[in-house]
This record gives sequence, C-alpha cells and structure tokens, in this order.
Amino acid sequence: MKYLIWLLIILVAIWAFKRSRRSSNPPADQAAPPTMPSSMVSCAHCGLHLPQDEAVTGERGLYCSTEHRAAAQDRNPA
Repeated sequence: MKYLIWLLIILVAIWAFKRSRRSSNPPADQAAPPTMPSSMVSCAHCGLHLPQDEAVTGERGLYCSTEHRAAAQDRNPA
C-alpha cells in the first residue's frame, strides 16, 4: 500500500510538470509571423529562377552567380 501511494504521488507530479511546461510554451506556428514572398527573376545566362534579393546584378541583366555574369561577359554596374 505504501508503494502504491508513492507511485500515485510521482505520477501526479509528472503530470503537473508536463502540464505546466505545455501551457508556458506557445506553439511554434503562432510564434513566427508569416513572411511575404519575394519576387522571382530568371538568370540571363542559364534561365534559373531565383529570388531577386539573391540575384547578382549585371549591366545586361540579373544572374544567379558571379560566374554566370562573367561567362556572359557582363560587368558589375558602376
């Protein structure tokens, strides 16, 4: 009987601990605000689509990398 009471006390303590942790942490989907999608552009050399903020700018267009800008014999705009 003594062990049954101790087991019950331990189970109640574990349940209370898990319940307190669950209520203090908000779900991950509510914590992060949604981000706006960025506009997509295509590389003037290979045609790969990529976000505009990741594109490399050249005088004749946008490129996916500096290697493709050099292969198209384009320069960095001044």
